[in-house]
Amino acid sequence: MQNLQSIMETVSGWVWGPYMLVLIVGTGIFLTFRLLFWQFRMLPLAFKQVFGKHPSHEGDISQFGSLMTALSATIGTGNIAGVATACVLGGPGAVFWMWMTALFGMATKYGEGVLAVKYRVKNERGEMSGGPMYYIERGLKWKWLALIFAFFGAVASFGIGSSVQSNTVALAVENGFGLETWVTGIVITAFSALVILGGIKWISRAASFIVPIMAIGYVAGGLIIIFTHLDLVGPALKMIFTYAFTGEAAVGGAIGAAIRYGVARGVFSNEAGMGSAPIAAAAAKTDHPARQGLVSMTGTFIDTIIVCSITGIVLVMGFIMAGSDFGGQTGAVLTVSTFNKLLPGVGGWIVTLGIIFFAYSTILGWSYYGEKCATYLLGEKFVFPYRIIYILSVFIGCVATLDLVWLFADTFNGLMAIPNLIGLLLLSGVIVKESKDFIARRKSGELY
Repeated sequence: MQNLQSIMETVSGWVWGPYMLVLIVGTGIFLTFRLLFWQFRMLPLAFKQVFGKHPSHEGDISQFGSLMTALSATIGTGNIAGVATACVLGGPGAVFWMWMTALFGMATKYGEGVLAVKYRVKNERGEMSGGPMYYIERGLKWKWLALIFAFFGAVASFGIGSSVQSNTVALAVENGFGLETWVTGIVITAFSALVILGGIKWISRAASFIVPIMAIGYVAGGLIIIFTHLDLVGPALKMIFTYAFTGEAAVGGAIGAAIRYGVARGVFSNEAGMGSAPIAAAAAKTDHPARQGLVSMTGTFIDTIIVCSITGIVLVMGFIMAGSDFGGQTGAVLTVSTFNKLLPGVGGWIVTLGIIFFAYSTILGWSYYGEKCATYLLGEKFVFPYRIIYILSVFIGCVATLDLVWLFADTFNGLMAIPNLIGLLLLSGVIVKESKDFIARRKSGELY
């Protein structure tokens, strides 16, 4: 077992090493220039698509529902624990590089959304199926690569999607409320089963209810801290921008550490390029691939530019308040203690509840991702068996020690990106073509 863990640590280090990070961010930069900075020019229209009313089109769930489903899987512990880890290992400047990753990642998420709708198909049950496996197979004609992505995605779902998340909830509840992990396991497994067994429409409804509440609640808590400590906001922002290019006083000790951990945690948090979100995007009711691409890219903006920024700025404010010291803490513990310090009696509860709901929503979102990957590999007959196995893995995660599972989850989650990024790069011409067609048809009045 020790040898297996050592091997997985080596593989995970390679998968999430500098080459992968350069490939992920490089794809975003490439698409940004190829699309002529589309994500910045079209952002107002993108948010209008999310919150506006639209005619009914072919698909399973609304565009808002598809975004909430994607965000349910995207907004997670990375927004709380991941940002804290980046700040400790890379210094306050890591927050700046998270922002840069998100701004270019929006182009990647847009491209994923476009291809997801462009190449989606209707399955035997009359539901939409799409995502990297379909645009790789139907766009590139490389089914072997599509199968590889689906395998990585199915395996990753049991780790990063279910057991790792439920383990995080169980530990948070045990630390915060003193409840035994097995009790939490029964409760969260039951609530997960109620939603997951209903399929994408139930997941979408649950996500559309949970995600806005949890995100608004967490962001509101952070904003209260910011507005009640306005004297620290200027120095915090100055420190983030200064240390992004100097690395001074960062625990990582250099600019390289700020970039490395800022980019890595940014990618881990918003999942741009990972290939997970387009699986949900394919289910959206929409009349054009580019329209759903616009909706998809707002997810990266919300996840990193809004939610992660709140965490990062508050952490740096706490860093300054403590005399440029994180006190030897990291991860969720650091975020809880910082919020509690700056908002006594309430801050810690906000983060703890955020961890619980963020993790639970991730369980729901990833169940759909994993199901689509598994059925691509094994057929629609495997839908119900997959859901049962996934639900059981939620309980196991609450009561088991998951050091090795964390490694497997992290590794397979990273491996998903390779076939997906290949598909995005080689099909970038299709993304550009669909974007131009969307603009032309809107100008002619054919599309609203």
